[in-house]
Amino acid sequence: MKVLIIGGTGLISNAITTEMIRRGRFDITHYNRGQRSRTYDTPVRTVSGDRYDRPAFVRQMRELQDGGERFDVVIEMIGYKPADIESLRESFAGRVGQLLFCSTVDVYSKPPARYPIPNDADQTRPAPWDYAENKARCEAILNAAHAAGDFPVTILRPAHTYDDGGTLLHSLGGNTSYLDRLRRGLPIVTHGDGESLWASCHADDAATAFVNACGNSRAYGKGYALPGKEWLTWNDIHRTVARAVGGPEPRIVAIPTYLLARLTDRAHICAINFRYNNVFDVSHAQADLDFDPRMPFADGAKQVYQTLQTQNRITPAEDDPVWDRVLAVWEKHTATMIAERKEDA
Repeated sequence: MKVLIIGGTGLISNAITTEMIRRGRFDITHYNRGQRSRTYDTPVRTVSGDRYDRPAFVRQMRELQDGGERFDVVIEMIGYKPADIESLRESFAGRVGQLLFCSTVDVYSKPPARYPIPNDADQTRPAPWDYAENKARCEAILNAAHAAGDFPVTILRPAHTYDDGGTLLHSLGGNTSYLDRLRRGLPIVTHGDGESLWASCHADDAATAFVNACGNSRAYGKGYALPGKEWLTWNDIHRTVARAVGGPEPRIVAIPTYLLARLTDRAHICAINFRYNNVFDVSHAQADLDFDPRMPFADGAKQVYQTLQTQNRITPAEDDPVWDRVLAVWEKHTATMIAERKEDA
């Protein structure tokens, strides 16, 4: 099966490529700027170009196909604006067996109508940030292309996805000083009461769904959420990561979400996303794509920590003072409020 991966070297793309090579029945081509190198057991062809230069991209894709290339599957990993998707229609309408699009679970309306969030949940109010809103528009264009017969479309919506060489999310983003604080027993911040649910997925597990979707007629015209199978509260996540880094029971300081987002821009994502329960119905992905995440978060977190530690990529807590500034402000004003409350009593 001839596959073109637009992207190819990112977190999920890399895992997809590795899984395809492992299975041994894919002829893989990457399209990217050639600025990041990856090493695979089998050489992978790379066509260099700028995905976001629409005329140049369309020209290159047409030249490939006019030169005899016929792809059974095109996997769009990095397109995230409507213009990117329109260029897919220009390039591949009537000329490719299937188009897979990497979207995001953040296209679903927030707050959702019910939990777990179903596959066909409303998308009229996606998370209010450009990436999610644009991905939702991209999905609409691709659904129209599928209905028009341009090519069969399958949409895959990863949740938070990580791998051994990445980082772990928390209320202040993805900075690795979080790990240093946990291993040293320093206090950390969580948004709200820390009890909203989250379901991270290892890239290798997400990649299996992508590969199983290739040429899979059951997946034509459908979209699937790809979260992890473990529904963990943020407090559970902090405790799990603390154990992974060999630290003591974490000292978790809970700060109301909207206040935290005003104290530091790094917590903005909490107000628009993390405060909601991010749990999804994956029964359709299980049935059609054999999606069955196997990496326990505890094991994945330990692998991430070990890799970062080996590569000396963990930022010392002292080099990231935002945590202590936020904690100091919170403690100061909390103490003031408590004192005033006692005076009133």
